[in-house]
Amino acid sequence: MNYGESLRRVRETKPAVQCITNFVTVNDCANIILAAGGTPSMTMDVREVREGVEGMDALVCNLGAIESVDSMIIAGQHANELGIPVVLDPVAAGNTTLRRYSIRELLETVHFTAIRGNASEIRAIASGGLEARTGRGVDVSAEDEIRAENLKKTSEMAEALSLRIGSVIAVSGETDIVTDGVRTVILRNGCATMARITGSGCMVTSLIGGFCGADRDNPFRAVVSAMTIMGLAGETAEQQRLRKGTGNATFRTDLIDAVFNMTPEQVDQGIRCQEEQRDA
Repeated sequence: MNYGESLRRVRETKPAVQCITNFVTVNDCANIILAAGGTPSMTMDVREVREGVEGMDALVCNLGAIESVDSMIIAGQHANELGIPVVLDPVAAGNTTLRRYSIRELLETVHFTAIRGNASEIRAIASGGLEARTGRGVDVSAEDEIRAENLKKTSEMAEALSLRIGSVIAVSGETDIVTDGVRTVILRNGCATMARITGSGCMVTSLIGGFCGADRDNPFRAVVSAMTIMGLAGETAEQQRLRKGTGNATFRTDLIDAVFNMTPEQVDQGIRCQEEQRDA
């Protein structure tokens, strides 16, 4: 599949993306959308989110903004009515009672085009929010980290969840998994330093929002493309870090710059993936 096509569509259509996200990463989320070619809107107040989503091409709901779940539901339901893609980042979904109840309420009231989280967050969703204390804060738990020995099990969990709720599921880690329940792609781009900056996960979810908005007819391709671009940008930023002897702050800037300068051809040439097709 030509995954660079999604980036071409983002650059051509300049999708407007409304983000309900947490205060720690709001600036980075806006900048990564701008770097890819989209236009961010950070409208989050419950009094205006319904009106705010009108005219948008995508909506991103980030559970890091746990205080804004009501806003996510109002905006998400209206986006569903308007046929606008909605993307969810279930930050620390299984870590507290509030988050477990909130993620269940979101899934019961809003249909999400795509959901991206680490393996612990996706497991919390797959269990129906009933398991206590998945993950470690906002980080994946050691037992959930994607490794060769649990890759198949994690893929099957994501595939089953995707088929059950009708969303493209993306599991982030040292190895990434993207599935629509039938097609599954294992991605191996990226670098370890991406985990040393705040908001790399929130940023890639925001990218997914923009790509789903620009490539509405193919959300699977959109998610794979956004995940790949983030991984490739991380690799470029890491090369710069090692060459210049800089640290994680400069790495973050170089990562955003790398997304800004990415081309569709680089996406298709640089993607390192394994594709699987399962019986529907």
